[in-house]
Amino acid sequence: MGHLGHVKEEYRALLDRLNAGTAGMPEPADLEAWKAWKELLEIFYTPEQAALASRMPLKPVSLGRLAARLGMDTSALKDQLEPMCDKGLVMDIVHPETGKTRYVLAPPVVGFFEFSMMRAHDMFPKKRVAEAMTTYMYNDPAFAKGIFDHDTVIGRALVREEGLAASVIPNVLDWERATEIVETARSHAVSLCYCRHKAEHAGHACDAPQETCLSVNGGADFIARRKFGRAIDRSEALELLQQGKEAGLVQIADNVKNQPAYICNCCGCCCGQLRAINHFDLSAVNPSGYRPELDRDKCKGCSRCSRACPITAISMRAERKTATVKNAMVPAIDQARCIGCGVCTAACKKGAMKMFDRAEKPHVSENTIEWVVRAAIERGNLANLLVDSGESRGSAFMNRVLGALTSLPPGKQLLASKQVQSRFIRRILQTVPNPSGS
Repeated sequence: MGHLGHVKEEYRALLDRLNAGTAGMPEPADLEAWKAWKELLEIFYTPEQAALASRMPLKPVSLGRLAARLGMDTSALKDQLEPMCDKGLVMDIVHPETGKTRYVLAPPVVGFFEFSMMRAHDMFPKKRVAEAMTTYMYNDPAFAKGIFDHDTVIGRALVREEGLAASVIPNVLDWERATEIVETARSHAVSLCYCRHKAEHAGHACDAPQETCLSVNGGADFIARRKFGRAIDRSEALELLQQGKEAGLVQIADNVKNQPAYICNCCGCCCGQLRAINHFDLSAVNPSGYRPELDRDKCKGCSRCSRACPITAISMRAERKTATVKNAMVPAIDQARCIGCGVCTAACKKGAMKMFDRAEKPHVSENTIEWVVRAAIERGNLANLLVDSGESRGSAFMNRVLGALTSLPPGKQLLASKQVQSRFIRRILQTVPNPSGS
């Protein structure tokens, strides 16, 4: 693209490291977007921090092992990591039972982009960051395609439980319910919505509430510990879910069944994931397992459902009506575009819209390891993950990665095999039975 030569060496190495993972910072072609991309790197990282980050592994690692990897004294290394954790560039993950801490390089999303706007005030110049992010993300498709143009996307839509048809409710699984995720989480936190806070500083904010970004479990622990938000109890978290619904917001969780880390309350005008659908026509959110159906007898053609849909999946079309001069207006649902959030069911005052099962349920990863493996394969980065994490074949992390690999469908196993040069990994993929049977 011709621009990269103007980036300092430390930032080149950092970009290589970030882009080796499942969510990087691809270089844009548009000149203004490129300037904003470069500015973001220099705002977030000092050259020294960029140099350190470029040498960090792709998996969480203890301070001692990281110090050994980098050839540094543990105390000196921790002194460098602490301000990076405060900025959200590195995440320190504390085990809730043992108290042991591991460190991992935060990706841009979900990561330091969000953290930079979760506080009302901190070390980042908010307006500059907001304007640079907006230019980088929307003047050029490189970022949106790099993050969202894959089968395994970051977030999944949670259906409005109140909008489900009565026949569907008994079969809804716990991980599909926002209320169940909050009820069973061991810890909760709330932050400013990064997207709406960014939009405010960029001069195009909507009127939806900002303190709505919920984190749970390990995500909540990090958010509260590093003061990107505040710890809250379960009852307040449930209240925030309800407030989000009343504001017409879409609830999106990370794209895993077990131990999710967040639930966002998103608007179609500001949310990065929903804007990727609206602005670039990408399938940026994994749909829920449900779809809206219209009861034509109840519908009055008021267009509330169409106006409420955050991704313009419902349009109003004219339909000839018997014995009247005027046409009737009827909602037309683009089921291929619909993410199954159910916002339309709450907007309808006549009960004409209800959520029913999709004929084919979208795949949701069982856990973060499976998500990372699938995402790495689709982005061509599986070899980076295996080589970087495989410090020893017997490591717990490596075993979990291999377990996720062998549970993939044959097509993805073939992609994995093509990406990996290790005969050891190839042999595992060829000899271990596929538990899914697919």
